[in-house]
Amino acid sequence: MNQGDKAPSFTLPDQHGRMVSLADFAGRKVVIYFYPKDNTPGCTRQACAFAGAMQEFVRRDIAVIGISKDSVESHRKFAEKHHLPFILLADTELEAIRSYGVWQEKKLYGKVSMGVVRTTFIIDENGVIAKIMPKVKPDTNAAEILAELG
Repeated sequence: MNQGDKAPSFTLPDQHGRMVSLADFAGRKVVIYFYPKDNTPGCTRQACAFAGAMQEFVRRDIAVIGISKDSVESHRKFAEKHHLPFILLADTELEAIRSYGVWQEKKLYGKVSMGVVRTTFIIDENGVIAKIMPKVKPDTNAAEILAELG
């Protein structure tokens, strides 16, 4: 996956069970952020940072979508608990996670396992990957995107 590539399409259920496709956002910029797990410290900080910056994303007509392998129910509880005003997609079959290349080997305390590497993609109005931000910091990711987009 490289900048300039066509963003892989997907259709996944959101936190309310509604099916959402990347194609639904044609003509708009979209921020897609992949994260490991609902209600973990880093993922919660990242989601809350996006929620805190949401007014600016809305003002700029930029859609924000978080994707993890958690279930619809997990996403619903996560969104309600933290008042998240954006779409969370449940990718339990790793469809988008694999097509965007974020399912990778991870090392934690010397243990190797497969998991989602926290990565953010900015998709332009034509469905092309404008920017890939690998291994982003949860607390600053939203602000970095807004700065990147001017």
